[in-house]
Order: sequence, then C-alpha cells, then structure tokens
Amino acid sequence: MNPDFTLYILALVAFIVGFLIIKKVTSCLVKIIVLVVIVAALALYYFTMT
Repeated sequence: MNPDFTLYILALVAFIVGFLIIKKVTSCLVKIIVLVVIVAALALYYFTMT
C-alpha cells in the first residue's frame, strides 16, 4: 500500500473515533448541566418562598 494512503485511512479512523467519543461525552455533559440548572432553579424557588 502507498504510505500516504495508509496515513489517510488512519487519520480518517482517528477522526471518526474522536468524533464519536466527543459526541458521547458532550451528550452526558449537557444532561448534567441541564440537571444542575433545574436543581438550582428549584432551590432558588424554595428559598425565596420560605
């Protein structure tokens, strides 16, 4: 195989794997951030009403 072609295939595979990992991590982080915002809003509501 041509070394340039092999390098291109490896770079493409690394890009796809990196994209999938980042997609999973950001999905989890978005859920955590939404949960923290909801809890903070509920805590603010609770403490301002008492």
